[in-house]
Amino acid sequence: MPELGTTEKQSTAAQSANVLMLGAHMSVAGGLDTAFGRIRKVRGTALQLFTRNQRTWKDAPMDEAEVEAFRSAWAEWGPYPVASHASYLINLASPKPEIVEKSVASLAREIYRCARLGVTDIVLHPGAPQEAGPEAGIAAVARGLDAAFAMAGEMLAKEGAAVHAEPKVLLEITAGQGSTLGSTFAELAAIIAAAENESRLGICVDTCHAFAAGYDLSTPAGLSKTLAEMDAAGLRGRLGLLHLNDSKTELGSRKDRHTHIGEGFIGVEGFAGVVKDPYLRTIPMVIEMPKGENLEYDFKNLGLLRQLAGIAKE
Repeated sequence: MPELGTTEKQSTAAQSANVLMLGAHMSVAGGLDTAFGRIRKVRGTALQLFTRNQRTWKDAPMDEAEVEAFRSAWAEWGPYPVASHASYLINLASPKPEIVEKSVASLAREIYRCARLGVTDIVLHPGAPQEAGPEAGIAAVARGLDAAFAMAGEMLAKEGAAVHAEPKVLLEITAGQGSTLGSTFAELAAIIAAAENESRLGICVDTCHAFAAGYDLSTPAGLSKTLAEMDAAGLRGRLGLLHLNDSKTELGSRKDRHTHIGEGFIGVEGFAGVVKDPYLRTIPMVIEMPKGENLEYDFKNLGLLRQLAGIAKE
């Protein structure tokens, strides 16, 4: 295991200070370090970003100046958690060898970049096995994850670059559209159990996805049942990030349609339950919705969530 910097301890520091880690996915237009100015503007205490263009297989190399600028801006922001979101193109479950090869390489480069930047968590959509079926898909995703970790390690060793974190991959729960894997806690747990690098795997729960997959987060009883199912799958200790998004579609719709907090079917009561839950309050939370002009919707959504969590206005 490589020697790590202090960044891996940042979310723990925030938790020990009893700070609700609540923020947003932010643009990196103008450079990776610019995301910190944006998250500071909305008083965020958690951040998610893309380290590279998520809609292309190609990505530019990362030099030490970029790393230093990112880490300096992070230190100035504070001891708060940062997660990356891997490329939407990655599909480790694909039955097509060429797509799997590209996916493994893309994820490996993401792990490599995050190790250098000090980002500890990488959110990944598990993938879609299409005609191959879920059993084959689960095995394929586990193999792909192991291959990506190995490839990233080789890249870091070859370069001898400073390593500031040993990133984990957080498998994001999905809405269950098409053949997509990961719409149940049991399926996420099966992928983790099949991987050799299970200690570097966790989960990300997107409230919109979970609701669309059939987990009723709109009521206290539904939230309790959802957490009980997560516990039964052995995943409580693996929850690394929450995506707080309301759902435009009804419970069990299997459609991924985000909308603003309180304007969808999860509703204000549902999100009040999430942000007040003693366990979930310890998990970093980010919103992923249209931002409007000058981040106006981020201000609105985060303000409502803080109000629901009982955080006084500054």
